[in-house]
Amino acid sequence: MNDKTYDSPVYDARTLGTPKMLVLGLQHMFAMFGATVLVPALTGLDVATTLLFAGLGTLLFHLLTRGKVPAFLGSSFAFLGGYFAIAPNGEPELLTYACFGVACAGLLYVVLSALFKAFGVKKVMRYFPPIVTGPIIIAIGLNLSSSAISNCSSNWLVAVVAIIVVIGFNMWGKGMAKIIPILLGVVVSYVFAVIVDPSARANVVSMVSEADWIGFPVSWDRTVFGLFASGNVDGAKLASAVLTIVPLSLATMVEHIGDVCAISSTCDRNYLVDPGLHRTLLGDGLATTLAAIFGAPANTTYGENTGVLALSKVYDPRVIRLAAVFAIIFSFCPKFAALVSAMPNGTIGGVSLILYGMISAVGVRNVVENKVDFTNTRNVIIAALILVLAIGINYSGSIQIGIVSLSGLAVASIVGILLNAILPGKDYEFGVDEQGDTSVNFKV
Repeated sequence: MNDKTYDSPVYDARTLGTPKMLVLGLQHMFAMFGATVLVPALTGLDVATTLLFAGLGTLLFHLLTRGKVPAFLGSSFAFLGGYFAIAPNGEPELLTYACFGVACAGLLYVVLSALFKAFGVKKVMRYFPPIVTGPIIIAIGLNLSSSAISNCSSNWLVAVVAIIVVIGFNMWGKGMAKIIPILLGVVVSYVFAVIVDPSARANVVSMVSEADWIGFPVSWDRTVFGLFASGNVDGAKLASAVLTIVPLSLATMVEHIGDVCAISSTCDRNYLVDPGLHRTLLGDGLATTLAAIFGAPANTTYGENTGVLALSKVYDPRVIRLAAVFAIIFSFCPKFAALVSAMPNGTIGGVSLILYGMISAVGVRNVVENKVDFTNTRNVIIAALILVLAIGINYSGSIQIGIVSLSGLAVASIVGILLNAILPGKDYEFGVDEQGDTSVNFKV
């Protein structure tokens, strides 16, 4: 990787020459790498499929945004709660139902994109203020905390190594090392686990040695198409997946807006106007739907890559597209996917412990940066009900309505949006009140 920076912004990387463009593309790929492959490692989704559709999703996003926005689309952590609610142990036969729910969530982006185009941002965003999205984000992280502790319990020494490395590079790292603390935490603790834990070492050797060097990254049985072609579809599970997962997109759509604002600020270009927020939302949503129907995680614009933009001062979207091509190439190597799949539970637990906590912390930051007034009784009521419903229902199971099972996050999201729309005394107006550009960025 190359940590070289330039004195003035570079909007056309072709002036730097092909070799430097390739290195910059690799740098962007490594920046997104740790977080992107961690999602399938946590959920049971396929690593190779994830990399393939991170690359294809990014290229689709660039096509729909006319190649103007230097954004990379990697795996979204916002939907982890939804995956765990539908497939708590990563069961392949249940993950396809979760993927169907995520695909529908991506289509909600398309609906919102059309609304933005028709009515403008201000009128639509009034229904998703920080008092609704902030507590939902907080609840997502808290709901996932038990799985992090469970993984850490398999080997606390390995987990602590991962935690120390992530904190160390995030706080005191220099250059590119500061941009990829998650990846470094995974690599260092992984190597440490292989050295000190014979069972982890044997598992890695077994899985990697049995994997081929080259293979197709998509398995038909793990796609939504395969689910419907099986002729054994459970309508109740489909409905539960949709009602559980689709509400989570309300938070991720606001995350998307924050990320586009951050990219615009970094590159000194107003991408909300040109190519327009409706186009960026459309690209993000269709990329998510495309990924989900083929068994990959939801996509989202990545803050890590915005950090690389700020570090390198090379703002040419062509470099991001090169990173997408590299991700696609890596997806055709099953041996690499096996290496990720064999990741020790202690490593997963240590990294996810910080990551899930950061998700909740970002929810708090969302509320603070947007100056939500908690002396206002309506705001206290909305936040209180969202948090208690999301966490309480999660630990007691779910709410059964007829044949449909609703998770705590689904119930909390629906109740929060309805209460905000119904209760008088609204004190926040999108586009008028100050909004933190990165206050809804889920990534470390």
